[in-house]
Amino acid sequence: MPVTAKLSREFYDRLGDKVVDELVGLLNDVDASSKAELRDLNEQNFRRFEERMERRLAVLDASLRTEMANLKAELIKWMFLFGLGTVVTMLGVGRLLVAQ
Repeated sequence: MPVTAKLSREFYDRLGDKVVDELVGLLNDVDASSKAELRDLNEQNFRRFEERMERRLAVLDASLRTEMANLKAELIKWMFLFGLGTVVTMLGVGRLLVAQ
């Protein structure tokens, strides 16, 4: 977006239209250059941010997978213990019923 500064007529009268137009052109070039540099800097910062986030997400993913595997093993252990308790109870009740 070019510079849209309004310069007074006195400015034009003292320096002349050609000089003022060159000055405005120079300001527009500096503005465009600054915007391009800022855009590049923002893109670089965003790439670094994305890379950091990807690394952190990879660590989090590995941690969650490990935790889920541990939880699965714990769950299987308790299922086995409760199932064994049920079987033992059923055998005991069956033995009592047969013994009578």
